[in-house]
Amino acid sequence: MQILKGRKIALCVCASISAYKALEIVSLLGKLGACVRVVMSAESKKFLSPLLFEALSHECVLHEDTQDWTHNGLNPIALARWAEVLLVAPATANSFNKIANGIADSTLLHTVLAFSGKILIAPAANTAMLESPMTKQSIEKLHTLGIEIIPTQEKILACGELGNGALADVQEIVWRTARALLLDDFWHKRPVCVSGGGSVEKIDDVRYLSNFSSGKMAQNLAIALYLKGANVCLVHSTLAPFAIAALNVLPQGLQHQCVQSADEFLQSLQQWIDSQTTMPKPYLFMAAAISDYRPKNVASGKCKKTEIGQTWNLQCVQTPDILATLRKEGICTIGFKLENIQNALENARNALTQKNLDAICLNMLQNAPFGSEENSITFITTNECTHFEPSHKLLQSFLVLDSAKRLHDG
Repeated sequence: MQILKGRKIALCVCASISAYKALEIVSLLGKLGACVRVVMSAESKKFLSPLLFEALSHECVLHEDTQDWTHNGLNPIALARWAEVLLVAPATANSFNKIANGIADSTLLHTVLAFSGKILIAPAANTAMLESPMTKQSIEKLHTLGIEIIPTQEKILACGELGNGALADVQEIVWRTARALLLDDFWHKRPVCVSGGGSVEKIDDVRYLSNFSSGKMAQNLAIALYLKGANVCLVHSTLAPFAIAALNVLPQGLQHQCVQSADEFLQSLQQWIDSQTTMPKPYLFMAAAISDYRPKNVASGKCKKTEIGQTWNLQCVQTPDILATLRKEGICTIGFKLENIQNALENARNALTQKNLDAICLNMLQNAPFGSEENSITFITTNECTHFEPSHKLLQSFLVLDSAKRLHDG
């Protein structure tokens, strides 16, 4: 899943107790395919050996003792010219106060000052330092300079007190860094809604009707849109496996809303549509697996099997066809459809017309998409039919987005 293959990141590590988390940042970025070169402050070497970063990044670490000013040597200017994005994590209060004021009295700060691209700073500091008027003024100044600050979190700090100032979660830092590299002008700030997961239709207060949808495709699609820069809202099922996964994995800047039934999906999606303006053109990806039927009557409490008997004749009625019911004028709408092999393309094309869709993503039941990490999608419009070879659902999502952006000029 090398979505950052070949992309170049400079990681500046300052002297914080959370410096050890920078090792995980290097590891995760490397797994995404990025090339990471590390700069360490002199004091940070008291916490970690440069050898640890060299083992993970397979690159020499730049610090006071390794500067080389020969042609193509390892030095702040060469590294600043090489990198596409510069990340300071962890950034001490001392370091980001200096950065805000253009002070460059170390190899690490020389690198930051020489860098002309996108800079992200992930602070880690004691609450008192973070809330100092001088620090707040520096953070405001960094914002005005276009530098992205990755917010700290409230935890038990190194001093033993509970307070704000702990380094952001490593996964969140990686998401933010990847987003800086993958921003797409077409998707940037474009409103997009993604529905996902299997709907939940109550039978009583204990049981429900649903399906095997894990919601992973929708989750990965929402993440891909976030990384492209879209303003994403994920409307997803309350089913425990998906809801827990969403909360643990989704970037913090990705909005999400839990719903249950087909009626709740319909209401939430219509509210989102009604809140949109026409520019830039909003997109809706309907990847949720909505139950076709719900119980005609919902019982209170728990239905006892002694009262039901040997056979449960559960009366069901059809749920609303969400894609056919939504008032979606002005919205570019892409549906998802699961089919058997027989008549799959014909059924998908019929749904494209009947439900007034701009495109439809066809999944084949034989490919076992439920719960798996991989998928194979056929992207269908009135004019084209493009098949994507099996790959991780995040990679499939990027392929879908590349096709979806061609539906409109914006």
